[in-house]
Amino acid sequence: MSFNDVIKNSVLEGFASTDITPASLAVVLGITTLLGVYLYVVYRLASRNSFYSRDFNKALALMPVITAAIVLAMQSSIVISLGMVGALSIVRFRNAVKDPMDLVFLFWSISIGIVCGARLYSIAIIASLVVTVLVFLLDLVPAGRAPFLLVVNGSDANLEHALDPVVRKYAKSCRVKSRNLTAQGVDLIVELRTSKEAQLVSACAAVPGVESVSLLSHDGEARF
Repeated sequence: MSFNDVIKNSVLEGFASTDITPASLAVVLGITTLLGVYLYVVYRLASRNSFYSRDFNKALALMPVITAAIVLAMQSSIVISLGMVGALSIVRFRNAVKDPMDLVFLFWSISIGIVCGARLYSIAIIASLVVTVLVFLLDLVPAGRAPFLLVVNGSDANLEHALDPVVRKYAKSCRVKSRNLTAQGVDLIVELRTSKEAQLVSACAAVPGVESVSLLSHDGEARF
């Protein structure tokens, strides 16, 4: 037997794990499953998306179990671990994450599987509780109110000059985002902040030359 064979055999035998019994496997997958169900409930309560994806939530609950099984398999043999790395390196996920919080939950799900696969259950449980508290606690922090978009269609090309004092009367701040002048009139889009939406729309509709007024709000990000 050559020196290389001795080194190879010692590495393979030293890396092999013999303590992965059916009982320990059941404990790892059982705890991982409970944490996956816990993550499923937390995401369902914390998600405020207009289009809630039940399939994505189920994927969050199942991913820790799959990840924990992969980690356990990688612990059993260096050959399997290298094969897993090679197999997972060719996987490409092309689903776009629409909400940044979905990315947080996705990383949380994978972390549960890795930590539980390493049998560090206390870290997985404590980290999950801390993240849960932070998710709901940060949600209570008041956020800035997103501005409104006032869309005005008029038949008078000089409508902006007549509309400006009316908008400034009811709006705290305003800025013209778009001006579209056509042969039929002018279209204006004004970004503003106001707490008197109904009064503003009524006052703008009363301006001579105004044909239609729309006040739009959105749930986008607010800049300070």
